[in-house]
Formats: sequence, C-alpha cells, structure tokens
Amino acid sequence: MADLNVRVGDVGLRNPVMPASGCFAIEYAEALDFNRLGALVIKSVSPKSRAGNPTPRVAETRGGMLNAIGIPSKGLDYYRETVLPPYTRFDTPVVVSISADTVDEFADAVAEMSLPDVAVIEANISCPNLEADGMAFAMTPETTYKVVSAIRRRTHHPVWAKLTPNASHVATVARAAEEAGADALVMGNTVLAMSIDVRTRKPMLGNVMGGLSGPAIKPIALRMVHQCYRSVRIPVIGCGGIASAHDAVEFMLAGASAVQVGTASFIDPGAMQKIIDGLVAYCDEMGVKNIRDLTGQVKLDRQLSDRWLRFAQQSG
Repeated sequence: MADLNVRVGDVGLRNPVMPASGCFAIEYAEALDFNRLGALVIKSVSPKSRAGNPTPRVAETRGGMLNAIGIPSKGLDYYRETVLPPYTRFDTPVVVSISADTVDEFADAVAEMSLPDVAVIEANISCPNLEADGMAFAMTPETTYKVVSAIRRRTHHPVWAKLTPNASHVATVARAAEEAGADALVMGNTVLAMSIDVRTRKPMLGNVMGGLSGPAIKPIALRMVHQCYRSVRIPVIGCGGIASAHDAVEFMLAGASAVQVGTASFIDPGAMQKIIDGLVAYCDEMGVKNIRDLTGQVKLDRQLSDRWLRFAQQSG
C-alpha cells in the first residue's frame, strides 16, 4: 500500500486530505472517522461576537453553491471553552481558523488561540479588512504582508495564510505572505459571485453577493495553486471544487502538498473518507509509493513552461 503521509512545513499529516474551514462540524464524526483525516480544520472564529449576514445565506447554482454566511461568532472565550475541546480528543492535528477585522485584532486573536492543543493557526486573510474599506487583506501584497507579519510576531505556531482567488495578482500576494513569515498557503477561498431569482427579481442571497464554491471554481483554483507553487518555496494547500480522488491528485500535480474539501462534504458527509480511499487506489494502480512525490509533477514543455513563468512573474 502507498504511503499517504505528507508534510506541510513542520506539520506531519497521515494523508493530504482535510476539511475546508466552514464546511465541517463535530457532527461529521457520525459519518466518517476523524482519525483517518489528515487534519481537522475548524470553522473560522472572530474575536468579536457577530450574528452573520442576513438570510437567505446559501443558494444552489449550476455546478456549485453560493454562500454569504458572514462568519457568525460567539467570540474567542466561547470558542476555546465550547467549540475547540471536542476536536482535540482525536489523534489528528487541529487547525484553528481565525478571522478578524483589523491587523491588531488579528494578531491579538492569534496570540490568544495559540494553545497547546492547537497544531496550526490558519489565518483567514481572505476576510474583509475594515482598515481598507472592507477589502480583503489578501487582495494586495501590502496588506497581506502587514497582517501576516503582525501575526507572525505573536505566535510560535505554524501559520497557514488563507488567500483569496479574487485577487488580481495572486502570485505577488503569495510571495508577500511568504516573506512575512507564513509557513504555508491555503489557496484559496470562494469566488465572488451572485445569482438572481428571475420571478421575484430579487438576489438569491440576502447579502446580494456571496462566494461561489464547488466544481464550478475548480479550474480557477487549480490554476492559482499552480501559480503559487511556481512563485513560492513554502507549501501550498489546494482548495476549490475538490470532490474526488481524481480532483485531489490534480491539485497535487499542480503543486499542492495537501488539499481541503468543502462543498463536497455538504453533498456527502463521507466525501473526505472516500477521497482518501480513492487516493490509495490511485497510487496502487499507478505504482506511486509515496503520495508526496506527486506534488508539482505536472508535465510541462520546458520552453513553454519558462515562457509562462516569465509571463506570470511580470503580471503577478
């Protein structure tokens, strides 16, 4: 049987499959074995209590799902005392995802949640930055560097910077996160989108616009993972439309060291376990001894690849 162990920086995982933040809850333990997952990524928490966005918050669309949840939160104390403990009972690294409105709030929250039972801090810098008129931190290299460097100064835990696919120059943003001290990148999050009910003529989401996830965004996410992989030296975790072992292998070939599964788990709570089983079958069929050897192994024409890399560097 193939070895599915991978490393994301200094963090060892028994396999490369984990949930995407916001798409996973403790109740999923009824549908799959948490001790088989690579990591447990919990829904983002913010230091301030917030109710979330107006309803409706979710809408189905062709090839995916729209959501505008708004990251509801009861604050860090409630999260630490009530939400976190059930996840720490499993023999699987726990990743705490944090969202905040300002750089200082981000840094303070990360420091407070850098607990012994937490293996990794995922900094969800694809969330709105109130100091930049609501534009996500990861939309520009400057704000990315500022927030990640502030976080880095406040924790010794590994930091995974979660980027946004809505940035126009993702490679430069990725490099800024690396230079600021991120240990890995999560590429990425949902794509800004909207949908309208043609009978009522009203937006399908109460927030008007939201994030598109699912198979519809997979080619976009795959391209961005490859761009990040070619632009940085730290590991990249792929996320966006992954629903099968085939999808996971694609992301690893594009440059991902691990993958996160989101929308697929809403459709099938056992999806991640099936992906892990599928990866074993793929490796056995293809004679792959160590799954980590797949990372970045997409076969590119050398001349075309060099030309593409120069273009990517010039365009960001």
